Amino acid sequence: MRDAHGYDWHMTSVHTSATLGDEVELGQDVEIGPNCSIEGPVRLGDGVRLVGNVYLRGPLTVGAGTIIYPFACLGFPAQDIKFKLGDPTPGVSIGTDCIIREHATVHAATHQEHPTTIGDRVFMMVGAHVGHDALVGNDVVLVNNACLAGHTVVSDRVTFSGLTALHQFCRAGRFAFISGGAVASCDVPPFAIISTRNTIGSVNIIGMRRAGLSNSEITSVRRAYREVFKKVIPRKEMEQRLDELARDSALVAELAEFVKTAKRPLCRMARHPQETASDAGEA
Repeated sequence: MRDAHGYDWHMTSVHTSATLGDEVELGQDVEIGPNCSIEGPVRLGDGVRLVGNVYLRGPLTVGAGTIIYPFACLGFPAQDIKFKLGDPTPGVSIGTDCIIREHATVHAATHQEHPTTIGDRVFMMVGAHVGHDALVGNDVVLVNNACLAGHTVVSDRVTFSGLTALHQFCRAGRFAFISGGAVASCDVPPFAIISTRNTIGSVNIIGMRRAGLSNSEITSVRRAYREVFKKVIPRKEMEQRLDELARDSALVAELAEFVKTAKRPLCRMARHPQETASDAGEA
């Protein structure tokens, strides 16, 4: 038997206890461990490894080099009462070189615009969840039991610590860091560290430095946060001030664009340790 690209299945390793449907397509050097179940139109890229007891349902594509650990479930129906079993779905798309650990889940999309999408080099740790229609960028980390609700949009290099959650339809900008146990029901701006619910504790300086961003750019972002997010000012005034600061900084321009396109409230910096964005009316 050959897959869609003409590769012989004998070039892969499929455990005798694994169950593969007729629509499954395998790349080269795929390894499928014991008791895996793969059904529907599923495409596994070159070098994909299913350690064992992995459950996949199509439509689903898994990029080359991705490793999936036991009891991960990818492509199953959305947790949405409006979505019925058998309804058409574009499914799930997983990028290349991802690591998906035990009991992680990614649910199929409910709308036809795009599949639920996981980018390249995403690390989903034990029990992490990505809801239907979510869009997750590259180099994102979801620590144990981090949960992204349906329709969320996560940019590149965002980290969700353990036991965190992002509310449905919310966005998390590039280099954002959500601290352990924190919940965001507002949009999380780029470069922000969320310390408690909807509250920006500081700027993700360490993450930006690790990515090789210059000290001058980091200083510009810190200034923007001090002058805009630490004050309780109307959205329009925020946008105007960020546009002024963005003239000398590409990163601040990115921040300004994020604010302009926000459809939900924005997380803000606390004015003093006991006051959160919720107290300021942003939740």
